Amino acid sequence: MRMEDDGDLVSASTKHLVFAYYVTGHGFGHATRVVEVVRHLILAGHDVHVVTGAPEFVFTSEIQSPRLFIRKVLLDCGAVQADALTVDRLASLEKYSETAVLPRASILETEIEWLNTIKADLVVSDVVPVACRAAADAGIRSVCVTNFSWDFIYAEYVMATGKNHRSIVWQIAEDYSHCEFLIRLPGYCPMPAFRDVIDVPLVVRRLHKSGVEVRKELGIEDDVKLLIFNFGGQPAGWKLKDEYLPSGWLCLVCGASDKDELPPNFIKLAKDAYTPDVMAASDCMLGKIGYGTVSEALAYKLPFVFVRRDYFNEEPFLRNMLEYYQGGVEMIRRDLLTGHWTPYLERALSLKPCYEGGINGGEVAARILQDTAVGKSYASDKFSGARRLRDAIVLGYQLQRVPGRDICIPDWYANAENELGLRTGLPSVEMNDKSSLMNSCTEDFEILHGDLQGLSDTMSFLKSLADLNAAYESGKNTEKHRMRERMAAAGLFNWEEEIFVARAPGRLDVMGGIADYSGSLVLQMPIREACHVAVQINHPSKQRLWKHTLARQHAKVQGPTPVLQIVSYGSELSNRGPTFDMDLSDFMDEGQPISYEKAKRYFSQDPSQKWAAYVAGTILVLMTELGVQFENSISLLVSSAVPEGKGVSSSASVEVASMSAIAAAHGLNISSRDLALLCQKVENHIVGAPCGVMDQMTSACGEANKLLAMVCQPAEVLGLVEIPSHIRFWGIDSGIRHSVGGADYGSVRIGTFMGRKMIKSIASAMLGESPSANGINHDELEEDGFELLQAEASLDYLCNLLPHRYEALYSKMLPESMLGETFLEKYADHNDLVTVIDHKQTYGVRAPTRHPIYENFRVKAFKALLTSATSDEQLTALGELTYQCHYSYSACGLGSDGTDRLVQLVQEMQNRKSSTLEDGTLYGAKITGGGSGGTVCVIGRNSLCSSQQILEIQWRYKNATGYLPFLFEGSSPGAGKFGFLKIRRRRSSPKD
Repeated sequence: MRMEDDGDLVSASTKHLVFAYYVTGHGFGHATRVVEVVRHLILAGHDVHVVTGAPEFVFTSEIQSPRLFIRKVLLDCGAVQADALTVDRLASLEKYSETAVLPRASILETEIEWLNTIKADLVVSDVVPVACRAAADAGIRSVCVTNFSWDFIYAEYVMATGKNHRSIVWQIAEDYSHCEFLIRLPGYCPMPAFRDVIDVPLVVRRLHKSGVEVRKELGIEDDVKLLIFNFGGQPAGWKLKDEYLPSGWLCLVCGASDKDELPPNFIKLAKDAYTPDVMAASDCMLGKIGYGTVSEALAYKLPFVFVRRDYFNEEPFLRNMLEYYQGGVEMIRRDLLTGHWTPYLERALSLKPCYEGGINGGEVAARILQDTAVGKSYASDKFSGARRLRDAIVLGYQLQRVPGRDICIPDWYANAENELGLRTGLPSVEMNDKSSLMNSCTEDFEILHGDLQGLSDTMSFLKSLADLNAAYESGKNTEKHRMRERMAAAGLFNWEEEIFVARAPGRLDVMGGIADYSGSLVLQMPIREACHVAVQINHPSKQRLWKHTLARQHAKVQGPTPVLQIVSYGSELSNRGPTFDMDLSDFMDEGQPISYEKAKRYFSQDPSQKWAAYVAGTILVLMTELGVQFENSISLLVSSAVPEGKGVSSSASVEVASMSAIAAAHGLNISSRDLALLCQKVENHIVGAPCGVMDQMTSACGEANKLLAMVCQPAEVLGLVEIPSHIRFWGIDSGIRHSVGGADYGSVRIGTFMGRKMIKSIASAMLGESPSANGINHDELEEDGFELLQAEASLDYLCNLLPHRYEALYSKMLPESMLGETFLEKYADHNDLVTVIDHKQTYGVRAPTRHPIYENFRVKAFKALLTSATSDEQLTALGELTYQCHYSYSACGLGSDGTDRLVQLVQEMQNRKSSTLEDGTLYGAKITGGGSGGTVCVIGRNSLCSSQQILEIQWRYKNATGYLPFLFEGSSPGAGKFGFLKIRRRRSSPKD
């Protein structure tokens, strides 16, 4: 439902009403917008009790009325900020637990008593969760007014910091479910916890003075360009310099401390300066995105130069709204801190903000609240929320449930998506006529080298390149509301010159998984979804540079130098920048490539651009390992259909496609195996994720409809195993985000290497001491052989230890777990180059050590069974091996409730009586890759019945969790088999 402005003020009610208005402790932005709603309620003759942790002056400077009552209580903490641009996710969760979880019982008791004491007619929350529950327990209706909710914000924090605080999110969502409806503000996030929604216009503070009056008071002439520097109350102690501003500009600084010394062209505003009036007097604003800054910039048509905040999860939605109305320019953090402001300010002045919507959301919201308090019902019979739920799923609203029970997911969670008939996951390309698309590609581009191989996704990628060219040639900005990443991509290439295109797929881990870093045999299948990368090299003087990149070069006064410019599609699905650029000279230090550790720090400076390490890191690895010199500029476009966070190697596909395209463009002949090993260095040393090599090897060396068989010592390909025609593999995404950079994966890897070190130490001791001293009979030792002990004392890969040797000699001598400090005191090091032991952390040892030893044996058996005679016994045995692998993951601590549920559903399907008939179907399933969520691999008979059962599992999982899994079906060639395309845009034929 949408409420528009009807031009009337909130009419005075015949009944005097009492409102209890709870305000979150997250910054001043919530308090300032609450002021507008409260002001209208008081004008209508009602009492408003504001519960807040914000300073009183925020309210009393706008409202002087005996009907305003302020109660200073903090019932939540919002997001804890480490500085002006960074949210501390773990600290936020810990602070919320301390503020709202531990004292929850006493909070509820106090609030219920207080609400009854003031005789509240309606509880309003922006957007304090517990207020909704307290209202329900007190028998009072409640309404929320907000553009985001804390369940969505904290969900991403929980996934990033571990599962210890996961119950917080579901408690918050449950609290919100007691709210009658949501008054939703523009620029909103997914908020699936609310059953009904009313959309209102922007809530914007009114102006007290005109821009002319403000300039006159400040003594600023009309011809002076005025910038307002607005980073809230945390300016982070940045040192501002006069050269940051172009000539003829002045900057008004909000929130500066009394101790800050500013250059003469920077003016410190008083702490109580009324920001809307200052904005009205300014030519543009430089700051961080928040609801208040965005809404007021749009309302007063003030161009906004913004810098992204780290882990500020409402930002992408506000940013999209700002850019949709042509009101925003993004400044990368590096240029903010180094003072390269001029190109951004010049770009801002060229904007024509076009928001024409209402700005009286405070008045409209107040009218709705008054009507609700006197008994009017705004809730509809049909629950809303389809778009919000889909957005939430796409953007990561995916959590492990409480073990052992299904939280009762209300119908409005599970069914909302069905209202629009939506399916989660990346949209598939509609291929109504493949030959038509093929013809379009060859009409648009001359293919100088390579073959499309009938791949529809590659055809679609080339078509998208042609569309970019068309957009650039037709005026560069013909579409009013184009996505910024597309605009940047349109100007990336010189379309008359050659472009090189590479393609690399993700992978489905059929068997092997985390045993890869222990030297196991693995079996991997390249999936249908792939990443495409287009690369063009140009002389530095001919490269099309973005304005801020060009300004940076001019500032160095050294003429054109090689520059790397990258555009990455899909950035709006996460809070990462769509573009990245750097001088290639930044990779050099005194004539030598910089160290990987220095590069890792370089890319970690700005989390919104850390993604570029996967792409740009390939260049540094080529420089370091192969001595390649990059003398020309590089323009690079990344477009990946491999979903992130689902355990199907999205990062490896980006690395392999990027390096393949760069190598092709520079005439480098690198074997697929060597390229995969180089890409692993990117992920291990520059990105900092401790993965094995199987992901990159599959993406580089795999072939369609075959399993890549590889011994990871370090990367010896045994060959390709044909998938028998009667067998099929599927991937089912659990919806629980997977990351090989996560704490669980790294901890298990460390435990595995600890176990290897202990086994080597035990074997060495057996060789050096009398057998009886170790509890081993001399005859037994002779039988086992000194040669085996010698090999085990110098064990390079844990998988080279046979299971029976492990059980006979080592199993009982390994501890279940060990404190990092204890291990280091005894063994000094675990000899793993990509992980670091935390002295204070306790690591599992026995289970992580046992897993790769037995997994290697299981994979060998699986490979042998694939080529055996076709029978139910063959399929049953293959399935049993996958189940054993799955439960071994869980023993290591790498399971998850979502993946366990999917495996259980497969088992239930397998054990149905109908499945025992001759066409019976699914035989096994296992968690994949790094575990802790992600995708489950299912093995079954290649039949229509099996596909129907997979779809049934998909929907049963959705009914239990509210999440509809993404299905991975089909296979495609690896980067080596695809090769590369060299293309050139065809010249338009002259018209008759």
